[in-house]
Amino acid sequence: MASEETLLAAAGLRKTYGSTVALDGADLDLRAGEVHALVGENGAGKSTLARLLAGILRPDAGTMAFGGRPFAPRSKHEAERLGVRMVMQELNVIGNLTVAENVFIDEMPHRFGWIDYPRMNGEARALLDRLGLEGLDPSRPVRTLGIGHQQMVEIAAGLSRRCRVWILDEPTAALTDAEAERLFAQVRRLQAEGVGILYISHRMEEIQRISNRITVLRDGRVVATHRAGEVGLDRIVREMVGREVGESLSRAPAAAGGSAMRVEGLCRGEAVRDVSFEAFRGEILGFAGLMGSGRTETMRAIFGADRAEKGEVYLRGSPRPAKIRSPRDAVRQGIALLTEDRKGQGLLLPLSIRANVTLSRMEDVAGRGGWISAPAEEEVAGRFVRALSVRCASPGQPVGQLSGGNQQKVVIARWLYRDCDVLIFDEPTRGIDVGAKFEIYQILADLAAKGKAVVVVSSDLKELMTLCDRIAVMSAGRLAAVFRRGEWSQDGIMKAALSGYLGGPAKGDSN
Repeated sequence: MASEETLLAAAGLRKTYGSTVALDGADLDLRAGEVHALVGENGAGKSTLARLLAGILRPDAGTMAFGGRPFAPRSKHEAERLGVRMVMQELNVIGNLTVAENVFIDEMPHRFGWIDYPRMNGEARALLDRLGLEGLDPSRPVRTLGIGHQQMVEIAAGLSRRCRVWILDEPTAALTDAEAERLFAQVRRLQAEGVGILYISHRMEEIQRISNRITVLRDGRVVATHRAGEVGLDRIVREMVGREVGESLSRAPAAAGGSAMRVEGLCRGEAVRDVSFEAFRGEILGFAGLMGSGRTETMRAIFGADRAEKGEVYLRGSPRPAKIRSPRDAVRQGIALLTEDRKGQGLLLPLSIRANVTLSRMEDVAGRGGWISAPAEEEVAGRFVRALSVRCASPGQPVGQLSGGNQQKVVIARWLYRDCDVLIFDEPTRGIDVGAKFEIYQILADLAAKGKAVVVVSSDLKELMTLCDRIAVMSAGRLAAVFRRGEWSQDGIMKAALSGYLGGPAKGDSN
C-alpha cells in the first residue's frame, strides 16, 4: 500500500535534442510503496523523463530530489548506487555474455579475486525461478535468446539488487500474458516492501489494474495526474492524444484469394519442428504462442535469416520451391520481415529517417552515376512520415533520436515502400501507443485489401483477435492448431499454446 512519503520528486524538468523539445517543464513525484504509471503517445516524453530520473540523461533545466535531498546523478551507475534502478524499453543486454553475467554485470560475486561462477549461476537461477523461467540455463549466452527472454533477463537484473525506486519502461511489450503475470507478482512484492515503482506502458488495461496513480504526458508536458480508478480509460486516452480515438477497424471479411505462400515441413532444431501452413492473398494470418514457442524462429527461417534444416517455401502457387538462402533472396522474391528487434536488427540508428525508409529500394532514389538523390529520398520519406504520423523534426533526423514507437513506424514505412507480396510483421505494435495502434491495424487491413498476404506474430491475443482472419498457434516448436474467425476463443488459443508442453490435444483446423 502506498504511503505519503515522497521518495523521488522532479520539478520543471526540460530536455531538448537540437531544436526538438522532448520534455518541457515536467513535474512528477513518486511515493513509497506505490505504482505510479506514466502514459502518453510515442514522443510524449515518457522515456526521456524516466532516463533523467535514472541518471542516463541530464536535464537542461529543472530540479530533482531523492529522499528529500537534492538529486542530480551524473550516470546510471551513480543513480543505482543511491537506490534508483531502471529496466529500459530498448534492451540493454550484452549478447556475448551469459544470462548470469548479464544479471550481475554491475557486481559479479567473486572469491579470492576470481569470479565465483557457481555462486553467480546459483543466485541467477533463484531469480529466474522467481520469474517462472525454470528452464532457462544461467550459463547460456544471451544472444541465443529471443527478445521476450532477453527482456526477462533485464528484469531479473533489476531485481538482483535492493533498490528504493524501480523504473520500468514498457516491461511487458515483448512478454506474453503469463510472463507479465509473473512480473506483476514481483511488482506487488516490492510495493509491500515500500519500493516506489514508476511504470511506463502503452497497455492501458494493465495500467488501470496495477497502478495507484496515473500521470499523463502530452508533447513533453504533464497534462494531468489521477488516482487510479477515479477516471475511465476513455478520458485518459483523450488526455494522451488530445482528441477522440476510435477503436474500430474498418475492414470487410477477407475475400478468397489464391495462395501467396505455402510452407511445408519447415525444421530448425527444437525451435521449429515440422511446421506447415499456407498464407493466402487478401488475408491476415496471425501467429500466437507462448514465449519460446517457435513463432519468431519460424518466421526467421522462412525469411532466410536463419538457415532451415528441412522444409520448403512455395510462393504465388508455384509448384517449385523458392530458393531462399538469405534475407536478400527473400526480399527479391517478394517477402518482407518486420523484425521484433527493431533496435538490433531493424534499423540503422545513426542514419536519418529518410535513409532507413529508402534502404529497401535504394535504386529508386539514385540519380545519375548511382549516387543517392537527397531530394528523392526526402520526398519518399516525407510521404511516409506524414502517412504514419511519425513524430520527428524532419525526415533528416537520425532514427536513434526517435522514441521507440516512432522507430517502429520507420521500419514499417520501409516495407511499405518495398511493396512486397508477403509481409511478415513480428510484434508490429510493440511500443506503439494507443493512439497509433489502430492506425497500424488499419495499415495492415489496407494491405490485405490490396491482395497482400499479411502474417502477424503477436503476444497480444486481443490484437490478433481484432486483426486476423485465421490464427495459427505454436507450441513447443510445432504448429498446434489453426482457428478461423468466429471459431476461436482466448481459452481455446491458450489451451493450444500449452498443448505441446502438457501433451494435451489441441482443436482447430489443420490449415
